[in-house]
Amino acid sequence: MKRFLSMNSRKLALAGVLAPLLALFVYVALRSGALAPIPVTVTTVENRAIAPALFGIGTVESRYTHKIGSTAAGRIKRVDVQVGDRVSAGQVLGEMDPVDLDQRIAAQTSALMRAEAAALAAEAQVQESSARKAYAEKQAVRYEKLLQAHAVSEEGASTKQQEHQIAEAGLAAARANLEAARQELTRIRAERAGLHQQRANLRLVAPADGLVVARAADPGTTVVAGQQVIEIIDPASLWINVRFDQLRTSGLRAGLPVQIVLRSRAGQKLPGRVLRVEPLADVATEENLAKVVFDMLPEPLPPLGELAEVTVALPELPPAPVLPSATVQRVDSQLGVWLIRDGAPHFAPVKLGTADLDGRVQVLDGIEVGEQVVLYRHRAIDGGSRIKIVEHVPGVSP
Repeated sequence: MKRFLSMNSRKLALAGVLAPLLALFVYVALRSGALAPIPVTVTTVENRAIAPALFGIGTVESRYTHKIGSTAAGRIKRVDVQVGDRVSAGQVLGEMDPVDLDQRIAAQTSALMRAEAAALAAEAQVQESSARKAYAEKQAVRYEKLLQAHAVSEEGASTKQQEHQIAEAGLAAARANLEAARQELTRIRAERAGLHQQRANLRLVAPADGLVVARAADPGTTVVAGQQVIEIIDPASLWINVRFDQLRTSGLRAGLPVQIVLRSRAGQKLPGRVLRVEPLADVATEENLAKVVFDMLPEPLPPLGELAEVTVALPELPPAPVLPSATVQRVDSQLGVWLIRDGAPHFAPVKLGTADLDGRVQVLDGIEVGEQVVLYRHRAIDGGSRIKIVEHVPGVSP
């Protein structure tokens, strides 16, 4: 009997020890373990106007770029400019080796002088033949009259008619020779002009005022026809080729003000405007393209190809329910927010409108102004989750 009572006493003592431990375990599990309420921060739906904006990345480019090179294959004789030099329209920037062009031009000049002399000689022959024809014609007419008066024989009159015909043929031949000489003169002049044009094309001339940004070859280098030797740009025509996500480009148009931040000048905002929106979009990246210009060109000029961040200010929208973008979640392929109703989370699908760059988005349908929405949470929640509203979620909220 005593042994039985001793065993019961031990059991009761053990139960007395385990019961508080079990209670403590349950308490800890409900307060800080997996079963504990999930800490969340909340925000209230506000009715306010937002000023949406677009953000895009672009590169600095030049609207007018001139790539200057030879129109024929050859060797570069000289290059007179360096990268960074300012040049004027018509300025000679360099020259290709003419090889034998100067000698060919000299030969054509001699041939031209010879052709001009031949043309003068042909003109003299025409004048001589014209005089002979006129004399023969007069003689033929005179002998025809004498024949009618029986003062000369018929044979003498026929001889004068034949001499007249021979003079006419000689004049025709002289005129043909003159025409041939003139055609030859025209041909030689054209060939000589062509050689002079080829010689002029060997000079590398600036087509407009600009800045030298590239020197692709040095003297002594052999280049093919059309190969770039010097590249110049119009510094006043710098613009930024910007890409915007197609989902956010509603309202983008020419004339809107922008803020430009060059990668090399982080923190410095340069004012500008949208010059135009390109009619063709990038199908592969699903982006729309736009050209943005500076209100005032920065000094020093940014290098071509430098990245730039562009923010476009869009017109302010009328007041509507607004939430932080962080509140929007995707559940079962639906966009929505977690509303706090009676202390528990309830998922509400929403239809979103335009967002701004401060992280706020308009809600067109699904919630009302004044409702509480989960902003940040310690971990994922669902409709059956127990939550605890806190001021700050460690490691989650900013």
